[in-house]
Amino acid sequence: MKHRFLGSVVAAALMSTTVMAEGTMLQRFEAMEKEMNALKAELASMKAEKTAPVAAKKVVVEDDDEKPVKATAGKVKVAVEKDDEEKSVPEQLEEIHDQLSTLNKRTNGNAIKWDVDFRTSVDNIQYKMADGSKQTNDALFSNRLWLGMNYAATKHLSFTGQLAYNKIFGQRAVTTAPSTTDGFDWVSGESAYDDTLRVRSAYFFYQDDEFLGTDIPWTISVGRRPSTVGHLINLRENDQASSPLAHTVNVEFDGASAKFGMEEVTGLAGSYFKLCAGRGMSEAEPRFNTGTPYAGDGSAKTNNIDMVGIIIVPYDDKQFSAGMQYTYANNLIDNNQTNPVGAVMETVGGLHTATAFAMVNGIGDGWSDFLDDSLIFVSGAMSKTDPYHGTGKQGMLGSLDSKTGYSYWIGTQFPSLISDEGRWGAEFNHGSNYWRPITYGEDTLIGSKIATRGNAYELYFTEPLVDDILTFQLRYTYIDYDYSGSNGFFGSTSGTPMSMDEARANGVGANVVDHAQDIRAYIRYKF
Repeated sequence: MKHRFLGSVVAAALMSTTVMAEGTMLQRFEAMEKEMNALKAELASMKAEKTAPVAAKKVVVEDDDEKPVKATAGKVKVAVEKDDEEKSVPEQLEEIHDQLSTLNKRTNGNAIKWDVDFRTSVDNIQYKMADGSKQTNDALFSNRLWLGMNYAATKHLSFTGQLAYNKIFGQRAVTTAPSTTDGFDWVSGESAYDDTLRVRSAYFFYQDDEFLGTDIPWTISVGRRPSTVGHLINLRENDQASSPLAHTVNVEFDGASAKFGMEEVTGLAGSYFKLCAGRGMSEAEPRFNTGTPYAGDGSAKTNNIDMVGIIIVPYDDKQFSAGMQYTYANNLIDNNQTNPVGAVMETVGGLHTATAFAMVNGIGDGWSDFLDDSLIFVSGAMSKTDPYHGTGKQGMLGSLDSKTGYSYWIGTQFPSLISDEGRWGAEFNHGSNYWRPITYGEDTLIGSKIATRGNAYELYFTEPLVDDILTFQLRYTYIDYDYSGSNGFFGSTSGTPMSMDEARANGVGANVVDHAQDIRAYIRYKF
Protein backbone atom coordinates (compact mmCIF):
# COMPACT_ATOMS: atom_id res chain seq x y z
CA MET A 1 0.00 0.00 0.00
CA LYS A 2 2.72 2.43 0.97
CA HIS A 3 4.63 1.73 -2.24
CA ARG A 4 1.56 2.54 -4.34
CA PHE A 5 1.08 5.79 -2.44
CA LEU A 6 4.77 6.69 -2.78
CA GLY A 7 4.58 6.01 -6.51
CA SER A 8 1.57 8.25 -6.86
CA VAL A 9 3.29 11.10 -5.08
CA VAL A 10 6.55 10.76 -7.06
CA ALA A 11 4.61 10.69 -10.34
CA ALA A 12 2.68 13.77 -9.25
CA ALA A 13 5.92 15.53 -8.35
CA LEU A 14 7.49 14.82 -11.75
CA MET A 15 4.34 15.95 -13.57
CA SER A 16 4.08 19.15 -11.51
CA THR A 17 7.77 20.01 -12.06
CA THR A 18 7.51 19.57 -15.83
CA VAL A 19 4.33 21.61 -16.13
CA MET A 20 5.65 24.46 -14.01
CA ALA A 21 8.75 24.65 -16.16
CA GLU A 22 7.13 24.61 -19.57
CA GLY A 23 3.33 24.75 -19.37
CA THR A 24 0.78 27.47 -19.44
CA MET A 25 -1.24 28.52 -16.39
CA LEU A 26 -4.17 26.40 -17.58
CA GLN A 27 -1.89 23.39 -17.89
CA ARG A 28 -0.62 24.04 -14.39
CA PHE A 29 -4.12 23.94 -12.96
CA GLU A 30 -4.96 20.83 -15.00
CA ALA A 31 -1.85 19.10 -13.69
CA MET A 32 -2.60 20.03 -10.11
CA GLU A 33 -6.18 18.84 -10.57
CA LYS A 34 -4.89 15.45 -11.75
CA GLU A 35 -2.62 15.42 -8.72
CA MET A 36 -5.59 16.04 -6.46
CA ASN A 37 -7.62 13.29 -8.09
CA ALA A 38 -4.75 10.83 -7.64
CA LEU A 39 -4.47 11.68 -3.97
CA LYS A 40 -8.23 11.41 -3.52
CA ALA A 41 -8.20 7.96 -5.16
CA GLU A 42 -5.39 6.86 -2.89
CA LEU A 43 -7.29 8.18 0.12
CA ALA A 44 -10.38 6.20 -0.84
CA SER A 45 -8.32 3.07 -1.29
CA MET A 46 -6.73 3.48 2.12
CA LYS A 47 -10.10 3.91 3.75
CA ALA A 48 -11.43 0.80 2.04
CA GLU A 49 -8.55 -1.51 2.85
CA LYS A 50 -7.98 -0.24 6.45
CA THR A 51 -4.42 -1.52 6.39
CA ALA A 52 -2.10 -1.78 9.39
CA PRO A 53 0.14 1.19 10.28
CA VAL A 54 2.77 1.88 7.66
CA ALA A 55 5.58 4.35 7.29
CA ALA A 56 3.83 7.58 6.39
CA LYS A 57 4.78 9.73 3.48
CA LYS A 58 3.95 13.41 3.43
CA VAL A 59 3.34 15.75 0.51
CA VAL A 60 4.47 19.29 1.20
CA VAL A 61 2.89 21.92 -1.04
CA GLU A 62 4.55 25.29 -0.85
CA ASP A 63 5.30 28.33 -2.95
CA ASP A 64 7.68 31.25 -2.85
CA ASP A 65 7.25 33.43 0.28
CA GLU A 66 3.98 31.60 1.13
CA LYS A 67 2.09 33.84 -1.29
CA PRO A 68 -0.82 32.81 -3.57
CA VAL A 69 0.22 31.31 -6.89
CA LYS A 70 0.09 33.92 -9.67
CA ALA A 71 0.21 33.61 -13.43
CA THR A 72 3.57 35.37 -13.66
CA ALA A 73 5.30 34.38 -10.45
CA GLY A 74 5.50 31.67 -7.84
CA LYS A 75 5.86 27.93 -8.17
CA VAL A 76 4.52 24.78 -6.59
CA LYS A 77 6.93 22.21 -5.23
CA VAL A 78 5.93 18.71 -4.30
CA ALA A 79 8.37 16.95 -2.02
CA VAL A 80 8.37 13.49 -0.48
CA GLU A 81 9.39 13.22 3.13
CA LYS A 82 9.55 10.24 5.45
CA ASP A 83 8.49 10.58 9.07
CA ASP A 84 10.82 9.41 11.80
CA GLU A 85 8.17 7.03 13.08
CA GLU A 86 5.26 5.15 11.62
CA LYS A 87 1.76 6.70 11.81
CA SER A 88 -1.60 5.04 12.07
CA VAL A 89 -4.06 5.08 9.19
CA PRO A 90 -6.33 7.72 10.84
CA GLU A 91 -3.32 10.01 11.31
CA GLN A 92 -2.31 9.49 7.69
CA LEU A 93 -5.85 10.20 6.51
CA GLU A 94 -5.97 13.44 8.47
CA GLU A 95 -2.62 14.50 7.05
CA ILE A 96 -3.67 13.70 3.49
CA HIS A 97 -6.91 15.59 4.01
CA ASP A 98 -4.93 18.68 5.03
CA GLN A 99 -2.68 18.29 2.00
CA LEU A 100 -5.68 18.01 -0.31
CA SER A 101 -7.21 21.14 1.21
CA THR A 102 -3.99 23.04 0.62
CA LEU A 103 -3.72 21.76 -2.93
CA ASN A 104 -7.35 22.63 -3.64
CA LYS A 105 -6.69 26.17 -2.45
CA ARG A 106 -3.73 26.41 -4.83
CA THR A 107 -5.72 25.14 -7.82
CA ASN A 108 -9.13 26.70 -7.62
CA GLY A 109 -9.79 28.21 -4.23
CA ASN A 110 -7.16 30.93 -4.15
CA ALA A 111 -8.92 33.46 -6.36
CA ILE A 112 -11.86 35.86 -6.24
CA LYS A 113 -15.07 34.28 -7.53
CA TRP A 114 -17.06 36.50 -9.89
CA ASP A 115 -20.73 36.52 -10.82
CA VAL A 116 -22.55 38.56 -13.46
CA ASP A 117 -25.95 40.25 -13.34
CA PHE A 118 -26.73 42.17 -16.54
CA ARG A 119 -30.06 43.77 -17.37
CA THR A 120 -31.34 45.66 -20.40
CA SER A 121 -34.62 47.48 -19.80
CA VAL A 122 -37.00 49.89 -21.50
CA ASP A 123 -39.30 52.18 -19.50
CA ASN A 124 -42.35 54.09 -20.65
CA ILE A 125 -42.65 57.04 -18.26
CA GLN A 126 -45.67 59.34 -17.96
CA TYR A 127 -46.19 62.29 -15.61
CA LYS A 128 -49.30 64.41 -15.15
CA MET A 129 -48.60 67.63 -13.29
CA ALA A 130 -50.91 69.39 -10.84
CA ASP A 131 -51.74 72.05 -13.44
CA GLY A 132 -52.82 69.40 -15.96
CA SER A 133 -49.69 69.49 -18.14
CA LYS A 134 -47.83 66.31 -19.05
CA GLN A 135 -44.21 65.20 -19.33
CA THR A 136 -43.31 61.86 -20.90
CA ASN A 137 -40.56 59.59 -22.17
CA ASP A 138 -42.08 56.90 -24.37
CA ALA A 139 -39.05 54.59 -24.47
CA LEU A 140 -36.11 55.09 -22.12
CA PHE A 141 -33.54 52.33 -22.68
CA SER A 142 -30.91 51.52 -20.07
CA ASN A 143 -28.28 48.92 -19.23
CA ARG A 144 -27.43 47.82 -15.70
CA LEU A 145 -24.43 45.65 -14.87
CA TRP A 146 -23.57 44.22 -11.45
CA LEU A 147 -20.27 42.39 -11.05
CA GLY A 148 -20.19 40.43 -7.82
CA MET A 149 -16.98 39.24 -6.21
CA ASN A 150 -16.36 36.90 -3.28
CA TYR A 151 -13.36 35.36 -1.60
CA ALA A 152 -13.28 33.23 1.55
CA ALA A 153 -9.82 33.38 3.10
CA THR A 154 -10.83 31.08 5.97
CA LYS A 155 -14.00 29.39 7.15
CA HIS A 156 -14.62 32.41 9.38
CA LEU A 157 -13.43 35.35 7.27
CA SER A 158 -14.48 36.37 3.78
CA PHE A 159 -14.75 39.37 1.47
CA THR A 160 -17.74 40.35 -0.65
CA GLY A 161 -18.07 43.21 -3.09
CA GLN A 162 -20.08 44.39 -6.07
CA LEU A 163 -19.31 46.82 -8.87
CA ALA A 164 -22.21 48.60 -10.57
CA TYR A 165 -22.70 50.22 -13.94
CA ASN A 166 -26.09 51.80 -14.65
CA LYS A 167 -26.45 53.84 -17.81
CA ILE A 168 -29.06 55.24 -20.14
CA PHE A 169 -28.45 54.34 -23.79
CA GLY A 170 -26.15 56.83 -25.52
CA GLN A 171 -25.36 60.36 -24.43
CA ARG A 172 -28.10 61.97 -22.35
CA ALA A 173 -29.53 65.14 -23.91
CA VAL A 174 -30.93 67.60 -21.36
CA THR A 175 -32.50 71.03 -21.61
CA THR A 176 -31.29 71.98 -18.13
CA ALA A 177 -27.99 71.36 -16.38
CA PRO A 178 -27.74 67.88 -14.82
CA SER A 179 -28.41 67.89 -11.09
CA THR A 180 -25.36 67.44 -8.91
CA THR A 181 -27.37 64.98 -6.82
CA ASP A 182 -27.78 62.55 -9.76
CA GLY A 183 -24.69 60.70 -8.58
CA PHE A 184 -25.42 61.24 -4.88
CA ASP A 185 -23.56 58.73 -2.75
CA TRP A 186 -26.78 57.18 -1.42
CA VAL A 187 -27.90 56.20 -4.92
CA SER A 188 -24.72 56.23 -7.02
CA GLY A 189 -25.08 52.56 -7.93
CA GLU A 190 -28.85 52.73 -8.41
CA SER A 191 -29.32 55.78 -10.66
CA ALA A 192 -29.28 55.40 -14.44
CA TYR A 193 -26.62 57.98 -15.17
CA ASP A 194 -23.27 57.63 -16.94
CA ASP A 195 -20.83 54.88 -17.94
CA THR A 196 -18.79 54.96 -14.72
CA LEU A 197 -18.23 51.66 -12.95
CA ARG A 198 -18.86 52.35 -9.27
CA VAL A 199 -18.38 50.36 -6.08
CA ARG A 200 -21.87 49.41 -4.94
CA SER A 201 -20.68 47.34 -1.99
CA ALA A 202 -17.38 46.14 -0.53
CA TYR A 203 -16.98 44.68 2.93
CA PHE A 204 -15.30 41.95 4.93
CA PHE A 205 -17.48 39.43 6.73
CA TYR A 206 -16.55 37.48 9.87
CA GLN A 207 -18.73 34.66 11.22
CA ASP A 208 -18.50 32.23 14.11
CA ASP A 209 -20.76 29.69 15.81
CA GLU A 210 -20.01 30.97 19.31
CA PHE A 211 -20.07 34.42 20.85
CA LEU A 212 -17.92 34.80 23.97
CA GLY A 213 -18.24 31.10 24.71
CA THR A 214 -22.03 30.97 24.32
CA ASP A 215 -24.03 29.02 21.73
CA ILE A 216 -24.93 32.20 19.87
CA PRO A 217 -23.82 32.30 16.22
CA TRP A 218 -22.77 35.79 15.20
CA THR A 219 -21.38 37.80 12.32
CA ILE A 220 -19.78 41.20 11.89
CA SER A 221 -18.99 43.15 8.76
CA VAL A 222 -17.47 46.53 7.99
CA GLY A 223 -17.33 48.44 4.70
CA ARG A 224 -19.76 49.66 2.07
CA ARG A 225 -22.72 47.56 3.09
CA PRO A 226 -25.44 46.07 0.83
CA SER A 227 -28.42 48.13 2.00
CA THR A 228 -30.65 48.35 -1.07
CA VAL A 229 -33.11 45.69 -2.30
CA GLY A 230 -34.07 44.85 1.28
CA HIS A 231 -36.89 42.75 2.67
CA LEU A 232 -40.21 42.86 0.77
CA ILE A 233 -39.02 45.10 -2.09
CA ASN A 234 -36.75 42.21 -3.12
CA LEU A 235 -39.79 40.17 -4.19
CA ARG A 236 -40.60 42.29 -7.24
CA GLU A 237 -36.86 42.64 -7.97
CA ASN A 238 -36.47 38.84 -8.08
CA ASP A 239 -33.45 39.09 -5.77
CA GLN A 240 -32.33 37.77 -2.41
CA ALA A 241 -33.15 40.30 0.30
CA SER A 242 -30.39 42.35 1.87
CA SER A 243 -30.55 43.20 5.57
CA PRO A 244 -32.75 46.31 5.90
CA LEU A 245 -36.53 46.32 5.94
CA ALA A 246 -37.12 48.29 2.75
CA HIS A 247 -40.24 50.05 4.02
CA THR A 248 -38.05 52.64 5.73
CA VAL A 249 -34.46 52.17 4.48
CA ASN A 250 -33.32 51.61 0.90
CA VAL A 251 -30.08 53.51 0.26
CA GLU A 252 -26.40 52.72 -0.11
CA PHE A 253 -24.26 53.51 2.92
CA ASP A 254 -20.85 52.95 4.46
CA GLY A 255 -20.78 51.41 7.90
CA ALA A 256 -20.86 48.23 9.96
CA SER A 257 -23.30 45.63 11.20
CA ALA A 258 -23.31 42.77 13.70
CA LYS A 259 -25.88 39.96 13.73
CA PHE A 260 -26.62 37.57 16.60
CA GLY A 261 -28.63 34.36 16.18
CA MET A 262 -31.12 33.86 19.01
CA GLU A 263 -32.69 30.47 18.23
CA GLU A 264 -30.96 28.72 21.12
CA VAL A 265 -31.96 31.48 23.54
CA THR A 266 -35.58 32.03 22.47
CA GLY A 267 -36.41 28.59 21.10
CA LEU A 268 -37.99 30.31 18.09
CA ALA A 269 -36.98 29.30 14.57
CA GLY A 270 -34.82 31.78 12.70
CA SER A 271 -34.87 34.46 15.40
CA TYR A 272 -32.04 37.01 15.45
CA PHE A 273 -31.25 40.64 16.04
CA LYS A 274 -28.89 42.89 14.14
CA LEU A 275 -27.15 46.13 15.06
CA CYS A 276 -26.28 48.55 12.27
CA ALA A 277 -24.44 51.86 12.07
CA GLY A 278 -23.40 53.94 9.09
CA ARG A 279 -22.31 57.34 7.85
CA GLY A 280 -24.15 59.01 5.01
CA MET A 281 -22.12 62.20 4.78
CA SER A 282 -18.72 63.29 6.10
CA GLU A 283 -17.82 66.89 6.82
CA ALA A 284 -14.45 66.94 5.08
CA GLU A 285 -12.86 69.49 2.78
CA PRO A 286 -11.25 68.32 -0.50
CA ARG A 287 -7.60 67.41 -0.29
CA PHE A 288 -6.25 70.46 -2.10
CA ASN A 289 -9.09 72.88 -1.44
CA THR A 290 -7.78 74.41 1.76
CA GLY A 291 -4.73 74.38 3.96
CA THR A 292 -6.40 71.75 6.16
CA PRO A 293 -7.40 68.90 3.83
CA TYR A 294 -10.20 66.60 5.04
CA ALA A 295 -10.91 68.86 8.02
CA GLY A 296 -13.74 71.38 8.20
CA ASP A 297 -13.21 75.02 9.15
CA GLY A 298 -16.60 75.33 10.84
CA SER A 299 -18.16 77.37 8.05
CA ALA A 300 -20.00 74.48 6.38
CA LYS A 301 -23.78 74.35 6.78
CA THR A 302 -23.73 70.55 6.99
CA ASN A 303 -22.34 68.08 9.54
CA ASN A 304 -21.60 64.38 9.60
CA ILE A 305 -24.76 62.37 8.92
CA ASP A 306 -24.82 59.17 10.96
CA MET A 307 -27.48 56.50 11.24
CA VAL A 308 -27.90 53.75 13.83
CA GLY A 309 -30.48 51.01 13.83
CA ILE A 310 -31.61 47.65 15.12
CA ILE A 311 -33.35 44.88 13.22
CA ILE A 312 -35.22 42.19 15.16
CA VAL A 313 -36.62 39.05 13.56
CA PRO A 314 -38.47 37.15 16.32
CA TYR A 315 -39.53 34.26 14.09
CA ASP A 316 -38.77 32.91 10.63
CA ASP A 317 -39.37 29.27 9.73
CA LYS A 318 -39.39 30.10 5.98
CA GLN A 319 -43.19 29.83 5.88
CA PHE A 320 -44.18 32.27 8.62
CA SER A 321 -41.92 35.22 9.36
CA ALA A 322 -42.05 38.57 11.10
CA GLY A 323 -39.57 41.39 11.60
CA MET A 324 -39.21 44.92 12.91
CA GLN A 325 -36.70 47.71 12.51
CA TYR A 326 -35.91 51.02 14.21
CA THR A 327 -33.46 53.66 12.97
CA TYR A 328 -32.36 57.15 13.91
CA ALA A 329 -30.40 59.46 11.61
CA ASN A 330 -28.98 62.81 12.69
CA ASN A 331 -27.95 65.94 10.80
CA LEU A 332 -30.15 65.25 7.79
CA ILE A 333 -30.14 67.78 4.99
CA ASP A 334 -32.12 69.79 2.49
CA ASN A 335 -31.36 72.42 -0.13
CA ASN A 336 -30.38 75.74 1.35
CA GLN A 337 -33.42 78.03 1.30
CA THR A 338 -31.37 80.89 -0.14
CA ASN A 339 -30.29 78.64 -3.02
CA PRO A 340 -33.15 76.10 -3.36
CA VAL A 341 -32.16 74.76 -6.80
CA GLY A 342 -28.42 74.58 -6.24
CA ALA A 343 -26.06 72.08 -4.69
CA VAL A 344 -25.71 73.95 -1.40
CA MET A 345 -27.07 71.82 1.42
CA GLU A 346 -27.69 72.58 5.08
CA THR A 347 -28.41 70.51 8.18
CA VAL A 348 -32.08 70.53 9.22
CA GLY A 349 -32.58 67.84 11.86
CA GLY A 350 -32.87 64.17 12.73
CA LEU A 351 -35.36 61.45 11.85
CA HIS A 352 -36.78 58.42 13.66
CA THR A 353 -38.22 55.57 11.57
CA ALA A 354 -39.84 52.32 12.66
CA THR A 355 -41.42 49.48 10.73
CA ALA A 356 -42.74 45.96 11.25
CA PHE A 357 -43.94 43.28 8.85
CA ALA A 358 -45.45 39.81 8.77
CA MET A 359 -45.33 37.39 5.85
CA VAL A 360 -46.84 34.00 5.05
CA ASN A 361 -44.86 32.17 2.36
CA GLY A 362 -47.09 29.22 1.54
CA ILE A 363 -50.75 29.83 2.17
CA GLY A 364 -52.45 26.85 3.74
CA ASP A 365 -51.12 23.33 4.18
CA GLY A 366 -51.87 21.19 1.19
CA TRP A 367 -54.94 23.20 0.20
CA SER A 368 -53.69 23.41 -3.37
CA ASP A 369 -50.35 23.57 -5.20
CA PHE A 370 -51.14 27.15 -6.21
CA LEU A 371 -51.78 28.41 -2.68
CA ASP A 372 -48.93 26.38 -1.21
CA ASP A 373 -46.58 28.27 -3.54
CA SER A 374 -48.11 31.73 -2.94
CA LEU A 375 -47.23 34.35 -0.34
CA ILE A 376 -48.80 37.42 1.21
CA PHE A 377 -47.31 40.16 3.38
CA VAL A 378 -48.35 43.27 5.26
CA SER A 379 -46.06 45.99 6.59
CA GLY A 380 -46.65 49.15 8.62
CA ALA A 381 -44.25 52.02 9.22
CA MET A 382 -43.92 55.45 10.78
CA SER A 383 -41.48 58.37 10.62
CA LYS A 384 -41.02 61.17 13.15
CA THR A 385 -39.00 64.33 12.51
CA ASP A 386 -36.66 65.94 15.03
CA PRO A 387 -36.09 69.46 13.64
CA TYR A 388 -33.16 71.52 14.88
CA HIS A 389 -34.00 74.96 16.23
CA GLY A 390 -32.03 78.17 16.07
CA THR A 391 -31.52 81.27 13.99
CA GLY A 392 -32.04 80.62 10.30
CA LYS A 393 -33.19 77.01 10.69
CA GLN A 394 -35.78 76.01 8.09
CA GLY A 395 -37.41 73.20 10.07
CA MET A 396 -38.38 69.82 8.66
CA LEU A 397 -41.17 69.05 6.20
CA GLY A 398 -42.48 72.63 6.47
CA SER A 399 -42.58 72.87 10.26
CA LEU A 400 -40.34 73.65 13.23
CA ASP A 401 -42.43 71.17 15.23
CA SER A 402 -41.96 67.41 15.17
CA LYS A 403 -44.23 65.74 12.61
CA THR A 404 -45.22 62.06 12.38
CA GLY A 405 -45.99 60.25 9.15
CA TYR A 406 -47.52 56.82 8.54
CA SER A 407 -47.49 54.22 5.79
CA TYR A 408 -48.81 50.74 5.13
CA TRP A 409 -47.86 48.26 2.42
CA ILE A 410 -49.54 45.01 1.39
CA GLY A 411 -48.62 42.58 -1.35
CA THR A 412 -48.83 39.09 -2.73
CA GLN A 413 -46.76 36.91 -5.03
CA PHE A 414 -47.97 33.71 -6.65
CA PRO A 415 -47.03 31.16 -9.33
CA SER A 416 -47.24 32.16 -12.96
CA LEU A 417 -50.39 31.24 -14.80
CA ILE A 418 -48.45 30.51 -18.01
CA SER A 419 -45.26 28.74 -16.89
CA ASP A 420 -44.00 26.43 -14.16
CA GLU A 421 -41.22 28.68 -12.82
CA GLY A 422 -42.55 32.21 -13.32
CA ARG A 423 -43.73 34.50 -10.51
CA TRP A 424 -46.45 37.15 -10.63
CA GLY A 425 -47.14 39.78 -8.01
CA ALA A 426 -49.33 42.68 -6.95
CA GLU A 427 -48.62 45.37 -4.35
CA PHE A 428 -50.27 48.47 -2.86
CA ASN A 429 -48.92 51.07 -0.48
CA HIS A 430 -50.21 54.29 1.06
CA GLY A 431 -48.46 57.15 2.83
CA SER A 432 -49.69 60.16 4.79
CA ASN A 433 -48.73 63.81 4.20
CA TYR A 434 -45.75 63.78 6.61
CA TRP A 435 -44.50 60.31 5.66
CA ARG A 436 -40.72 60.36 5.07
CA PRO A 437 -38.70 57.13 4.66
CA ILE A 438 -35.09 56.96 3.44
CA THR A 439 -35.74 54.99 0.24
CA TYR A 440 -33.96 56.99 -2.45
CA GLY A 441 -32.21 53.86 -3.78
CA GLU A 442 -35.42 52.10 -4.81
CA ASP A 443 -35.27 50.91 -8.41
CA THR A 444 -38.28 52.82 -9.77
CA LEU A 445 -37.43 55.53 -12.31
CA ILE A 446 -40.42 57.74 -11.44
CA GLY A 447 -39.33 57.93 -7.78
CA SER A 448 -39.68 55.68 -4.77
CA LYS A 449 -43.16 54.18 -4.67
CA ILE A 450 -42.63 53.41 -0.97
CA ALA A 451 -42.12 57.14 -0.29
CA THR A 452 -45.47 58.03 -1.86
CA ARG A 453 -47.64 60.51 0.01
CA GLY A 454 -50.77 59.06 -1.46
CA ASN A 455 -51.40 55.68 -3.12
CA ALA A 456 -49.16 53.47 -5.24
CA TYR A 457 -50.20 50.39 -7.21
CA GLU A 458 -47.95 47.81 -8.83
CA LEU A 459 -48.26 44.65 -10.93
CA TYR A 460 -45.35 42.56 -12.22
CA PHE A 461 -44.79 39.35 -14.17
CA THR A 462 -41.42 37.59 -14.03
CA GLU A 463 -40.91 34.71 -16.45
CA PRO A 464 -37.87 32.47 -17.12
CA LEU A 465 -36.55 32.32 -20.68
CA VAL A 466 -33.54 30.04 -20.12
CA ASP A 467 -33.81 28.27 -16.74
CA ASP A 468 -33.09 30.87 -14.04
CA ILE A 469 -30.23 32.38 -16.04
CA LEU A 470 -32.17 34.53 -18.50
CA THR A 471 -35.45 36.07 -17.31
CA PHE A 472 -38.03 38.52 -18.59
CA GLN A 473 -40.09 40.90 -16.49
CA LEU A 474 -42.96 43.23 -17.27
CA ARG A 475 -43.84 45.68 -14.49
CA TYR A 476 -46.44 48.41 -14.15
CA THR A 477 -46.18 51.05 -11.41
CA TYR A 478 -48.80 53.77 -10.93
CA ILE A 479 -48.56 56.51 -8.28
CA ASP A 480 -51.39 58.84 -7.32
CA TYR A 481 -49.94 61.60 -5.16
CA ASP A 482 -52.10 63.35 -2.57
CA TYR A 483 -49.26 65.64 -1.49
CA SER A 484 -46.01 66.96 -2.94
CA GLY A 485 -42.55 66.33 -1.54
CA SER A 486 -42.57 62.54 -1.69
CA ASN A 487 -39.11 62.39 -3.23
CA GLY A 488 -37.67 65.51 -1.62
CA PHE A 489 -35.11 65.79 1.15
CA PHE A 490 -35.84 66.27 4.83
CA GLY A 491 -36.22 70.01 5.33
CA SER A 492 -38.85 72.53 4.32
CA THR A 493 -37.32 73.51 0.96
CA SER A 494 -38.11 70.26 -0.85
CA GLY A 495 -39.96 68.22 1.77
CA THR A 496 -42.97 70.39 2.58
CA PRO A 497 -46.24 68.59 1.75
CA MET A 498 -48.71 70.51 -0.41
CA SER A 499 -51.99 69.20 -1.74
CA MET A 500 -52.60 69.50 -5.46
CA ASP A 501 -55.06 72.34 -4.80
CA GLU A 502 -52.44 74.17 -2.73
CA ALA A 503 -49.83 73.68 -5.45
CA ARG A 504 -52.11 75.22 -8.05
CA ALA A 505 -53.08 78.09 -5.71
CA ASN A 506 -49.39 78.84 -5.05
CA GLY A 507 -48.61 78.90 -8.76
CA VAL A 508 -46.30 75.87 -8.70
CA GLY A 509 -48.68 73.35 -10.28
CA ALA A 510 -46.36 72.91 -13.27
CA ASN A 511 -43.60 71.66 -10.93
CA VAL A 512 -45.65 69.28 -8.76
CA VAL A 513 -46.46 65.76 -9.97
CA ASP A 514 -50.07 64.66 -9.52
CA HIS A 515 -49.93 61.21 -11.20
CA ALA A 516 -46.98 59.14 -12.44
CA GLN A 517 -46.63 55.77 -14.12
CA ASP A 518 -43.76 53.59 -15.24
CA ILE A 519 -44.20 50.57 -17.54
CA ARG A 520 -40.96 48.59 -17.57
CA ALA A 521 -39.88 45.56 -19.58
CA TYR A 522 -36.48 43.96 -19.13
CA ILE A 523 -34.37 40.98 -20.07
CA ARG A 524 -31.91 39.94 -17.37
CA TYR A 525 -28.92 37.58 -17.38
CA LYS A 526 -27.65 36.21 -14.05
CA PHE A 527 -24.91 33.65 -13.62
